Amino acid sequence: MSINIEIYTSVNCFYCVAAKRLLDEKNIRYVEHDVSRDTTLREKMLEKANGSRTVPQIFINDVHIGGCDELYEMERKGSLSDIIPNNINE
Repeated sequence: MSINIEIYTSVNCFYCVAAKRLLDEKNIRYVEHDVSRDTTLREKMLEKANGSRTVPQIFINDVHIGGCDELYEMERKGSLSDIIPNNINE
């Protein structure tokens, strides 16, 4: 099964950088959507994230997991590593 990770970000966002760094360090592929200058994309993020306005907003297989704090919590619990075997950059 293929894992699809999407992360909605904006420029100069420390939490976005931290979330992407964690994914990059673990060689987890993701698609980044920069919402800083795209109102249509921001509206899509708001709809998918049930109105959450902050960035990053992270989705795994279209399931909203939250932001940077939730991603790092997944890492602390070990559940982020569960997706790595199917999603490593080669």
